[in-house]
Amino acid sequence: MTELLLHDMLRATANRTPHRVAVSYRDGLWTYGDLIDRIEHLTAVLATRGIGHGARVIWWGDTHLDAGTLYYSLAHLGAVFVPLNPRFSNDEFRAVADIADPDLVVTDQHHEGDVTLEQLLAQQSPSTVDLPLVHEVDPDVIFFTSGTTGQPKGCVLSHRSNCMRTFSATRSVGSIMTMFPQFHWGGWSFCHGAWYLGQEYALVDGGNTAEVLETMARRQVASFYGIPAVWRRLLEADRSGYDLSALREANTGTSSTPPELLSAIGDAFPGTTSWIGYGATEAGGLCQLPPQDTFRKPGSVGLPSPGMQVRIEDGELWVKSAQAFLGYFRNSEATAAAVVDGWYRTGDLVERDDEGYMWVVGRVKDIIRTGGESVAPAEVDVVMQRHASVADAAVAGVPDDDWGELVTAFVVLRPGTTLELAELREHCGASLAGYKHPRRLVLVDEIPRTGPTGQVQRRRLVDIASGHAVAD
Repeated sequence: MTELLLHDMLRATANRTPHRVAVSYRDGLWTYGDLIDRIEHLTAVLATRGIGHGARVIWWGDTHLDAGTLYYSLAHLGAVFVPLNPRFSNDEFRAVADIADPDLVVTDQHHEGDVTLEQLLAQQSPSTVDLPLVHEVDPDVIFFTSGTTGQPKGCVLSHRSNCMRTFSATRSVGSIMTMFPQFHWGGWSFCHGAWYLGQEYALVDGGNTAEVLETMARRQVASFYGIPAVWRRLLEADRSGYDLSALREANTGTSSTPPELLSAIGDAFPGTTSWIGYGATEAGGLCQLPPQDTFRKPGSVGLPSPGMQVRIEDGELWVKSAQAFLGYFRNSEATAAAVVDGWYRTGDLVERDDEGYMWVVGRVKDIIRTGGESVAPAEVDVVMQRHASVADAAVAGVPDDDWGELVTAFVVLRPGTTLELAELREHCGASLAGYKHPRRLVLVDEIPRTGPTGQVQRRRLVDIASGHAVAD
C-alpha cells in the first residue's frame, strides 16, 4: 500500500504542472519545476552534512521564498523541520532550541545559527545521494505552540497527519494567500493545500497592511485567510489603488467573528464568499462554517470537519481523527494531560445546537468564577466589542476577596470617544445575564494577544489590572 508522504504529494503536482507558479514572495517566484530542482539540490547538500532520518533542523528566519524548499528537502530525508519565531530574542531562541535539541540550525541573513539557507543553496551538491526509507508515521515537523499559557510545547506532526489535514481542507479556487507566518501551522497548512492542488502560494508579511494589498493585487490572489483583526485593518485601509477583482474567498476564523464584520467584508470585496475555520495545531481543522451558513448561524465555527469525531465533556470539546499530532516532543506529562484514550482535549468550551453546529464560548482555563457563577470570557468579549465606542475589548477574572473573581473589562476606545462602566453594563444588559456584566473597567492602549492567531492573553490582563486604577 502506498504511504502518505508529504514530498510525494508535491512531486505528483510538479509532474502534472511543472511550469505553473508554485510560490511567490515580493519580486521572486518559483515554478513547480524550479521548486523540485531546488529541493533535490538541497536534499543532497543536507545529506552531505549528515542530516538523515530523524534529524531535527531548526529554521530561524523571516518570511523566505525558500523556507518551503528546506521543509520539503528535510521531508525527503525523513528529517524533521522545526520552524521558530523570527521575532524571538536570543534568550527566547535558546530556551526553545534547548527543548528542540537540533542537529542543525539554519537561518536567514538576519539571524545567527550554524549556516544560512543561502549558503546551503549555493553549496555544490553530489550527483547522487542515498535517501532513507521514510514512513507516513514518521515525524516531519515540530511546531512550538505559544498558546495562552506561556510555556512552549513542541507539537509533533507526521507525514500522515499533514496529508490527511491537506486532503480534508482544500478547495481549488486559484492562488492562495494567508497572513500566518512561516513558524505557524496555519501558514504551512495553506502551503500544503496549494501545492497539493497545483495552485500558487503567495507569501506575504501579514502584519503589513499595504504589503497584503499589494501582494493580493500583484499576484491576483483568489483566496485570502486573515484573522478578524487583519480584516479590520484591510477594511480601514485605502484600497482604491489596488485591483482586487480576482479575490473569490475572504476567509477568517480562529477567534470570534461577528456578523457585522462579515457583512463589511462582503460589501468591501463584492463577489467574495467567506468560510470560517476553526482548528488547532495538535488536531488540525476541527470545524468549518460555509458561506451559506455565516448569517444563519452567527458566531458559529460550523460543523465538525469530515472524519472528525467529537464529544463534549463538561463543556470542553474533545476530538479524535487521523489528523491528530503524535504528541509533545519529549514531554510525556503534557501529552498525557492533553490526550485521553486517543481523544485530544482542545481546552475550548463549546456549545452545540440541535443541527450539530458548534460555538466556542471560552477556554477551560479562562473561566471566571464569580459569586458562585461561571462566566465564559469570550461570550462577554463579543458583546462588548459591539459598543460604538469600543475598538477592542476583552474580560478577565481579577481576584477579589468578596466575589472570588471580578468580571473585569479591558477596553481600547475608538479615537475621540469615552466610556463609563455604567454605560458598558447597560450595553451588556440586553445580551447577557447580570452576573456576566463587567464590574470593573480598565482602559488600555491594546489587548495583549498571541501573535498569529489573536487569542487573548488573559493572564496578562490580570497583571495589567494590578497596575491600573479601575472603575467600580
